[in-house]
Amino acid sequence: MRHRLVLLTLFLACLGLPSVAQTAKADWKSRVAETLPLLGHRNWILIVDSAYPLQTSPGVETIDTDADQLAVVRSVLETINSSKHVRPLISMDAELPFVPDQDAPGASAYRAEIGKLLKGYEIQSQTHERILQTIDEAGKTFHVLVLKTNMTIPYTSVFIRLDCKYWSADQEKRMRARMSEANIK
Repeated sequence: MRHRLVLLTLFLACLGLPSVAQTAKADWKSRVAETLPLLGHRNWILIVDSAYPLQTSPGVETIDTDADQLAVVRSVLETINSSKHVRPLISMDAELPFVPDQDAPGASAYRAEIGKLLKGYEIQSQTHERILQTIDEAGKTFHVLVLKTNMTIPYTSVFIRLDCKYWSADQEKRMRARMSEANIK
């Protein structure tokens, strides 16, 4: 009887774990497709290398894709770009341009390929530590979807903060100015 009680307690405890759940590797595209309609501005989608840490903020969901990083970036951007409500704001690690091939074989080739893939996007560069802090903070309030890839080159992660597609920063600024003129705070 006591053994069953311990097993039941462990089972119930597992049900209450935060949303850092692992989804089956083959289902990552489905998970992106089903989650994207729920996401909006201030949510994040991260495509990260295999050593990216598992974060414990309650809003961070991690999926091991076991897929090629460039393929995951391409797929995620296609999904975002076909949405009607969000657009990608992309950040990358400031360290990446300083990773030499002699220390990380393939780093130069990756930089060239990711550069082609992200051509036309404005890329913000921040240190890895600063991006991790930003993601940790965001995960306390907003959903962050982390897609872990099989990449083994450091500082190659692509961090996508979602923004509203149909309302720009300029439109927001003009509206706020009109509100200020009307003394609305």
